Amino acid sequence: MEVPDFEALNLTADPPVEAYPVCEAWRDGSEGSVLHLAHIFLFLGFMGGSGFYGLLYLFTFLSLGFFCSSIWSWSDSCSTDSFLWTLALFAVCLGQVLLTSYRLRNVSFEKDFTELYSCMFKKLGVSLSHFGKIVSCCDGDIHTLEKDHCFAIEGKTPIDKLSVLLSGRIRVTVNGEFLHFIYPFQFLDSPEWDSLRPSEEGVFQVTLRADNPCRYVAWRRKKLYLLFAKHRYIAKIFALVVRNDIAEKLYSLNDKAFDSSGHRYDLRLPSYCHMPGTELEKADVFLQVPVQAGRHA
Repeated sequence: MEVPDFEALNLTADPPVEAYPVCEAWRDGSEGSVLHLAHIFLFLGFMGGSGFYGLLYLFTFLSLGFFCSSIWSWSDSCSTDSFLWTLALFAVCLGQVLLTSYRLRNVSFEKDFTELYSCMFKKLGVSLSHFGKIVSCCDGDIHTLEKDHCFAIEGKTPIDKLSVLLSGRIRVTVNGEFLHFIYPFQFLDSPEWDSLRPSEEGVFQVTLRADNPCRYVAWRRKKLYLLFAKHRYIAKIFALVVRNDIAEKLYSLNDKAFDSSGHRYDLRLPSYCHMPGTELEKADVFLQVPVQAGRHA
């Protein structure tokens, strides 16, 4: 068998054509820097928090990121689809920025409600939108109470609302004996509120009198329960702040409670909480509250 003469045949083979060009070096042009800047903005945007300010932060950086991506896609004539997608996403995020800014501008309150939000609800993570529903439930009304006027009289005033003191000081008494003071941003009637079920009715067992001109906000009982039925989250928030307020009042009373022999009595003891009235009389452990020298009538 003869060996073919390849030189005589002069067979030449063209080099194979590569399907995709090989990237030999990084781009040094400005379009590469724009792409890096776009991803930096996107990275910062996805680190945003919650609430109105968190949404504003998030969509602002996403808008900047997609805008830079649109500029980068425009510089490449072969990436029209990429340009259209990033431009559409930029428009959506920009619309969200405008919408959030509009909603944030509309959620504004008077000075008293702003202070109430800062002192009681902001630390619990309540958003401005939820607080707006709380303010709407009381119609945004601020009530006033003149000095020596009573907010409630024991045995007479019905329990039909829940109130928070905004300014001034309230003196709480029972049978003419001083119990404690109520200061701004404390509930006026948290024990009464928590003692009744939604369908029950009752009257105050203490008297609340203004030591000086006071201002407070009040939510009607039925209206507030309707709000709780629609928004379970708000119901949980109120349950938390009301019971925390009751605990603070109990601890303040614990510092003033003494038994008949003059020893401090702990109100948290179950033997006191669950003891019937007849046994209390036999044991002679009625609370004796020391009368302060400067107490008003």
